[in-house]
Amino acid sequence: MAERSDTDVPSHWLLARLGKRVLRPGGVELTTKLLQHAGISGADVVELAPGLGRTAVDIAAHSPLSYTGVDSDPDAVNTVRSVVGEHAVVVVADAAETGLPSESADVVIGEAMLTMQGDKGKRAIVAEAARILRPGGRYAIHELCLTPADLADETKTELRMALAKTMKVNARPQTTAEWRALLEDCGLVIDYIDTSPMALLQARRVITDEGFAGTARFARNLIAHPAARRRVLAMRATFLKNKRSLVAIAIVAHRPAEGEAGTR
Repeated sequence: MAERSDTDVPSHWLLARLGKRVLRPGGVELTTKLLQHAGISGADVVELAPGLGRTAVDIAAHSPLSYTGVDSDPDAVNTVRSVVGEHAVVVVADAAETGLPSESADVVIGEAMLTMQGDKGKRAIVAEAARILRPGGRYAIHELCLTPADLADETKTELRMALAKTMKVNARPQTTAEWRALLEDCGLVIDYIDTSPMALLQARRVITDEGFAGTARFARNLIAHPAARRRVLAMRATFLKNKRSLVAIAIVAHRPAEGEAGTR
């Protein structure tokens, strides 16, 4: 199959082609906070849609008991395998139907992937995460979030259409209350919520996430690929235009033990 052009490839793969390694809406800083609250040390960890494996490296630094990556893209699976090495497991499967045993994980992590699903897809993935968690296990997500809570439906629709046009994916971010309700409706109990600006393509964030060498590589590739540069500038303009309505959110929730207060 021919490789898709820079004009129509989904935004995360476009940025990866250009050498950007951190593709999370809240950057390294919010991912770091998320992992700290997830309780990874000594845990059996499952990561859904690990992509390029950038977070997998950070997870390994917390010394989990085991790591399993699940991605529907065979190319992504091969990439993550090359990053995590032979002591981890990475499989080709859908996040909504992982094939993993029930109650087999202490922590499930998913970043920048629920946003790309419709309501039915979001619920299916969260339900699957809840299924494979042991009682007391944590589900940690890092996604795009709409603000304020009473944002008009018309504004939500316009923003989602603008994101879809520039990112070439059907991005459907939600408000904090909607994200919270999604997890709670699947029987999970919220433990931690944090937000940060959506500054993925702003210079200061790029330097923080990629370092000076990585930022220079990214800049060189933008100069060398005009079509990609136009796409990236269009995405950046969309993010800046909607910066008051679009933020990054991190949430950690747990599957309650039987008899725990708050169990549905």
